[in-house]
Amino acid sequence: MPNNTGIQTQDFGVRNQILADVGNQSAVGCVVSEALGVSVGSQKIAKAGTPVRLYLMNLQTPAVLATASAAMTGVLLHDVDVTHGSNNGTALIFGFVNVNRLDADVQTLVTAALGNANASKLVTFLKVYGTSASDNNEAFCKFKITGLYRW
Repeated sequence: MPNNTGIQTQDFGVRNQILADVGNQSAVGCVVSEALGVSVGSQKIAKAGTPVRLYLMNLQTPAVLATASAAMTGVLLHDVDVTHGSNNGTALIFGFVNVNRLDADVQTLVTAALGNANASKLVTFLKVYGTSASDNNEAFCKFKITGLYRW
């Protein structure tokens, strides 16, 4: 039956799972500043994995980009649409991030943020390789980390 009632439908879902281990992680809700967004088509998106400085004693304060001078306290767990201004998001404050699942521009931001000696040591970045090249995009795959096999 065609949709003639004026109701709009949208598909939702996580486009990019950045975690290397979904079981060992902790995240908090945060406000994502429009300044963290980059143009993706007609939208402005703050990308998953973007290193951020959170004010953990006041999560209503918008997160800012972590740099060599602003210590990283977490990373965005998912893409956040900031096309129309600041928006709610989720920041990973403890966990393991698979660098292979981050966009190249986000990897550059992470490298810069890790240049700060005060960057959080609770978020660990590692490269996880699947059993084939295409497995790096799968949420669940057998992977190898320095000789340790995990399922």
